[in-house]
Amino acid sequence: MRAAIVAPYASSGERGGAERFYEGLKHALNAAGVETEIVGVSLSEATFEDIMAGYERCAALDLSAYDLVISTKAPTFNIRHPNHIVYLVHTVRVFYDMFEVNFPVPSPEVLAQQARIHQLDTAAFRAARRVFSIGHEVAGRLARWNGVSSEVLHPPIDEEHYLTGPSEDYFFLPGRLHPWKRVDLAIEAVRASQKQFKLLVAGTGEAEADLRALADGDPRISFLGRVSPQEMKELYANCRAVIFAPIREDYGYVTVEAFASGKPVITCSDSGEPLRFVQHGKTGLVSRPDADDLRAVMEILHDQPGLAEDMGREAQAIAKN
Repeated sequence: MRAAIVAPYASSGERGGAERFYEGLKHALNAAGVETEIVGVSLSEATFEDIMAGYERCAALDLSAYDLVISTKAPTFNIRHPNHIVYLVHTVRVFYDMFEVNFPVPSPEVLAQQARIHQLDTAAFRAARRVFSIGHEVAGRLARWNGVSSEVLHPPIDEEHYLTGPSEDYFFLPGRLHPWKRVDLAIEAVRASQKQFKLLVAGTGEAEADLRALADGDPRISFLGRVSPQEMKELYANCRAVIFAPIREDYGYVTVEAFASGKPVITCSDSGEPLRFVQHGKTGLVSRPDADDLRAVMEILHDQPGLAEDMGREAQAIAKN
C-alpha cells in the first residue's frame, strides 16, 4: 500500500509541532509496512484570497498514485480521493474559535467569508471516509461549527529519547512566539515578581520583537532563539517547570515533552488540550489567564523545588501512556 500525508508548509520556513506530527506519522506508518510519503503544499493565510487559493490548490492535487491519503491541517482536507482519511490538526482558526477576537465587529463581507470557509470545510469532512482529531479541543470545534464527529487520537512522542535532570532555578518556555501562545503573560509575571528566578524562552515567531520590548531588558528573561534538538532536551531536563499558557491550544507537544522530561507544567484555565494532561497540584499547576496569578503560581514552585520534583515524577509516569 502507498499512502500520502498531505501537509501544508509555510513560505516563512517556520517549523513547529505540526511539522513534527507529519514526520512522526510518516515514520509510524512506514514502520507498520505502509509505504508513506509527505506531499507538501505551499499555503498562506495572509489574506482571504490566499486562503481560497490554498483550497483550490489542494482540490487540484493529483493523488491517484496513492491507495490512501491522509489530510491534516487546513485546507488539505479539501483534496479529492476515494480513500481519504482526515487526521485534523486544525481548521483556519480565525474563522472559528478566534473569529470574535480577530473581528469584534465583523463586516458583511467578513461574515460571508466565514460562511464560505465553514461550507467548504463541512463538505470536505463529510466526504472523507473517517475523521480523526489530534485532541478534544479540535474535536469540540468540529462538532460545534461543522456538526461532524471525530475520534480523538493524541499524537505520541518517543519519551525514551528525553532526558531527566535536576530542578534548577529557571522556568522554560519553548515554542513559536505567536500572540495566541501568550508568552507575554509569562514575561509580565516575571517582571511583576520580586523573586530572582529566570525565564528562558526558546523559539522564534512574529511576536518576538513585541515580546523583547515587553521584557525591557530584564536580566531574568532570556530569548534563546532557535535551539538544537539536544539543547532543547537539556533545557527541558534541567528546568524547575515548563510554562505553557496558550489560548485554547489544539494539542501542544510541549506538555507531553515536559512530562517525558520529568517536569511539571504550568498552564492556564483556558489553555485547551493541556488541561487534559495537567492535573492541578499533581502534575503541574493551573493559573488563571492573567499575569498576577501566573506570577503567584511560579513563585510557589520557585520556593518549593521539592514540590516541583514530586510533580515531575507524577508527570513522567503519565507521559508513558
